[in-house]
Amino acid sequence: MKNYKIGLLPLYLKLYDEIIPGSRDNHIGFVKAITDEFIKSDVEVVNAEICCVENEFDKAIKLFEKENVDVIVTLHLTYSPSLESAKIISETDLPIVILDTTTDYSLRPGEINDDFIMMNHGIHGVQDLCNLLLRHNKSFQIEAGHWKNSDVIQRVISDVKVARMVKFMKNSRVGIIGKQFEGMGDFQVPFDLLKQAIGIEILQVGSDVVGKLIKEVSDEEIDKEISVDKEEYSFGKIDDKVLRENIKTGLGIRKWIEKEKLSSFSINFNDINPEAGLLTMPFLEASKAMTKGIGYAGEGDPLTAALTAALLSEFPETSFTEIFCPGWEDGIIFLSHMGEMNINLTQEKARIIEKKLPFIKGCNPVIGVGTFKEGEAIIVNLAPMADNKYKLIIAPVEVINSRVDYKELDSIQGWIKPKIPMNNFLKKYSENGGTHHSAMVYTNEIEKIEKFGKLMNFDVVKI
Repeated sequence: MKNYKIGLLPLYLKLYDEIIPGSRDNHIGFVKAITDEFIKSDVEVVNAEICCVENEFDKAIKLFEKENVDVIVTLHLTYSPSLESAKIISETDLPIVILDTTTDYSLRPGEINDDFIMMNHGIHGVQDLCNLLLRHNKSFQIEAGHWKNSDVIQRVISDVKVARMVKFMKNSRVGIIGKQFEGMGDFQVPFDLLKQAIGIEILQVGSDVVGKLIKEVSDEEIDKEISVDKEEYSFGKIDDKVLRENIKTGLGIRKWIEKEKLSSFSINFNDINPEAGLLTMPFLEASKAMTKGIGYAGEGDPLTAALTAALLSEFPETSFTEIFCPGWEDGIIFLSHMGEMNINLTQEKARIIEKKLPFIKGCNPVIGVGTFKEGEAIIVNLAPMADNKYKLIIAPVEVINSRVDYKELDSIQGWIKPKIPMNNFLKKYSENGGTHHSAMVYTNEIEKIEKFGKLMNFDVVKI
């Protein structure tokens, strides 16, 4: 499991300190028990002091922000009036998960007393806070159940994973090489609006910027990368000089990504400029980047690049792709792209080939080709709407193995079968504004992606 980090925020009522001195001490063991449950599941916990009033909540949130936790998990020890905490919680950029639980498991008529009530009435504090968070337009996740006699802790941890995707998306830093593809409008949104609505920061550069880093790549670095690739992939016939220039280009792109701390990148193949040092279209590096968790999309598309990176942060079996052609007779859809896919997801070992493409300047590009492996997957598309709103379209599909001859394969291929008739799928997809750039995720955990979209304040549509 990845090392998740939560900030545990215990809520309490100041009035109890005044009328029942020392009563909060009875809750310390419960806080420790909840902390230990998370630690058992390899979740790091940053504990705040028990909070009652506004300045205490402010101090706790600042602690969590300083510690860069993935998410704040609230724990109502008793009722806590929401006006003490809601504004401060709403203003933090950190995601919120509300753990709706109490100390005791059993509640039997005739056995209720003041001590029991004191230890188990936090749920109406949850209700108070949730109402205020909604009124402050603060998204949150909530899980309810007994901490020991249900799976509520594991559900919270699942929500932490979703929240980390949200945090990743809202802190995306996308690099674009060249201009966006002229006339390709479905993914194009003014960069300042992407920043405003989602948080995406964009660094747009010309070929000369990465060209300088490409020139710095040494022969030793190229040799090492080729050696690793020959262990990982199968190779077709490739001219040695072409291979080395492609690897050199890719390593320069990698240096740029590391230098600028990019979470994802995109490139317009029309803007490749060998004279400025960008020797060819870095198809192979784009494919390898996705295997390492770096997001990618073609043609200067920062929106899908950021989406792919966010999904990769929790689902490593994610790839950029495009819906290409319909197979009306069999009810299937063909997926492809010019030369980019997550090459960890091929049915057989990806094959590295040289391919002449007349619209690519510079030397012939080297491409990792293969067919997407069979299995259950989800097509995920982030579509811009009017008024700087966004729609997340999620569609479960079956990826079908085509069983093609890999030795003859010279392109990226995939075949999917939607869960509804293919013609209805295509109709609904475009009725909802689905763009021609998407991500595909190998998972059946559609509810996680749905929660991700809702926490991002996207309109979520399932097909």
